[in-house]
This record gives sequence, C-alpha cells and structure tokens, in this order.
Amino acid sequence: MSQRVLIVDDEPPARERLRRLLGEISAVEVAGEAANGEQAVRLAGELKPDVVLLDVRMPGMNGLEAARHLALFEAPPAVVFTTAYDAYAIEAFEAQAIGYLLKPVRVEKLTAALARAARLAGAQLARLAAGDPARAARTHVAARLGDQVRLIPVPEIYYFAADQKYTTVRHRGGTDLIEDPLRALEEEFPAQFVRVHRNALVSIQSLAAIERDAEGQYRVVVRDLGERLEVSRRLAGELKERFRL
Repeated sequence: MSQRVLIVDDEPPARERLRRLLGEISAVEVAGEAANGEQAVRLAGELKPDVVLLDVRMPGMNGLEAARHLALFEAPPAVVFTTAYDAYAIEAFEAQAIGYLLKPVRVEKLTAALARAARLAGAQLARLAAGDPARAARTHVAARLGDQVRLIPVPEIYYFAADQKYTTVRHRGGTDLIEDPLRALEEEFPAQFVRVHRNALVSIQSLAAIERDAEGQYRVVVRDLGERLEVSRRLAGELKERFRL
C-alpha cells in the first residue's frame, strides 16, 4: 500500500522538487500540495495523508503552528519538517523526535525520513507544541469536528467563554467549542484578549462599553454582537480605567 504524502511549501520550485523526488521513491503517492499552513490543515482533513512534508518558514501560518493544529486530528498524519535554517532549529526538532529535512532535499534523506515518519505517533506532535519554548502565538485556533479541524482566525474572535471541560469560541462565523483552557489562551494572547470574568476572555477590539444594572452587576457589551457578558466586580474598575469604557 502506498504512503500518501502532502507537500507543503510556499515556494513553487520547492514543491516541484519534492514532487519529483517523491516520484523516484517506490510505494509513495503525492496526495496533494499546499502553499501555506492554512491550506495544509484544510487539505490534511480532506485528503487524509499519511505524511505531511511541512516547510517551517511560510508567510501567515508557519509550519510549527500548522503542526500544532494537525495534532488535533483523530488520526494525525506524521510530519516531516523541511527547513533551510540553522542547527538550533534542527536540534529542537530532534529533541521532539520529529522528522526533518535540510534544504536542498536529497532523495536518500527523503526516503529515510519517510520511513521514520511512518513510525511517528500523533502524540509526538502534541509534545512539539508543548515543548517549543519560543513558539509565537497562533494566528488561528482550531475546533475539532469529528475527523476534521476548523481553523478560526484569531482577529475574528469576539470572546472565549469557559463551558464545562471545553471553551466556547464566539467568532464572526458563529460558535465553536475548543479544548484550550482559558488560562492557556490568556497567556498566549495577552495583547489581543483581556479577562473580564473567571469564565471569560474578550477581544480588546470588541470591548464596546461596561454597564451596571440595578442590582450592581457589571456587564461588558461586545461590539458588533450587542451581547452582554458578566464582569467580575474586581475587574470592572480596572477595565474601565484601562480602556476608558
């Protein structure tokens, strides 16, 4: 049975080289190509590749973030990073037992990496996400929908709200549930979201006003939605002063 490979690189010549090299390897099939991380996650959900050859440096969503989202799939593909960058990055990948190829890719190295990738478990992608101390905040959060993953652009999110063991994401496209806890989201996106209650983080750009009802309960008005979320008394004064609400 052929090993199905998804090629991901923002440079067409790099994708063409990988396609040509893969054609020289027996029992390998090119499942598709993507030019950025968003396309990679979407196509991985549609095509169900066994392996993703994933460029590290790409505009928009880079390879490291894409790998974090791929880890959410019920049956995650193995990932082999391709990179033209320094040994420090390569050592980080090795420490997480993630395959890598240094550009320009050679067919012998590619063959060996694919053999190794076939043995990589999805849990190792999750360890990559947790173990990369220099990782940047994501451009998207991901909601798992069965064997698919929906990517939600961070600038389109109005708020996060704790919902039992999940977190509700209210965004321009509707509402989804994600598994990220509020505390982790608050630490990852301090410039974009602010805590208004122990159960909610609101996009700073979506803060329209703070109101107080007859019982003394404060609520924040979410811009564009008109929804009102409860604000803790402890945080109300700080929010009003910080954002002049």
